[in-house]
Amino acid sequence: MPTTKFEDLLEAGCHFGHLKRKWNPAMAPYIFMESNGIHIIDLHKTAVKIDEAAAALKQIAKSGRKILFVATKKQAKEVVAEAAQAISMPYVTERWPGGMLTNFPTIRKAIKKMGTIDKMATDGTFDNLSKREKLQITRQRAKLEKNLGSIADLVRMPSALFVVDVLKEQIAVREAKRLGIPVFGIVDTNSNPGEIDFVIPANDDATKSIDIILKAMVAAVQEGLQELKIEKVEAENAEEPQTHDKRVRGAKKVRIHKEDEVALNAKVADKFLKNTEE
Repeated sequence: MPTTKFEDLLEAGCHFGHLKRKWNPAMAPYIFMESNGIHIIDLHKTAVKIDEAAAALKQIAKSGRKILFVATKKQAKEVVAEAAQAISMPYVTERWPGGMLTNFPTIRKAIKKMGTIDKMATDGTFDNLSKREKLQITRQRAKLEKNLGSIADLVRMPSALFVVDVLKEQIAVREAKRLGIPVFGIVDTNSNPGEIDFVIPANDDATKSIDIILKAMVAAVQEGLQELKIEKVEAENAEEPQTHDKRVRGAKKVRIHKEDEVALNAKVADKFLKNTEE
């Protein structure tokens, strides 16, 4: 797994924090210095934290579990959606639906409703509805798609959350913490890193900064998924010879039974002939 370079982070502007007056004292260990009233993040620590988070995400992906990406701020929406789609992971880039994790069954019902509406459109049910009813249902479907379409394949609780701007997405972070779901987050100098399991101290306002961190996460997840695929193929190949051996053993048993049956029939025949001769 490739490591993140200090120079690349510097070029992307990952080191720019918030104004000193907006800082959260809990971020002190990750701050290098202050310049013109702005805190500068220590990129050496950022690089280490990126590699730690990437290694953890790789293991989650390798186990076949899902990672939910969350970013509703304008600067992050597009890059997060592209990153999540590249690795076939669920994501939320619109408003966070309250209770999405703590009340997951209700969210699943709403997602199933989209499927019901789609079925109505194909089985002819729509033809029996008035124009007004069709319009209402179509609008409802569009709203559900906008808010929940990106998590339609999330049939069970995610195993981890990756959050851009943990301060803005604090509701999502709080729900995950309540359920014991590990949280990976890009944490700026105005946020509290204490609630995040895997802290990535970096600028969470610049698209370039968010993008370079996401690329490292995506590469790690892709590597984990590839290893999972290889392991499955190896397991299948290992099972094939065993299945063949079982078939051979089964065939031998059948032949043995047939031989025993022939021998038994021969004994019965001999006994019958002897009795007849007597």
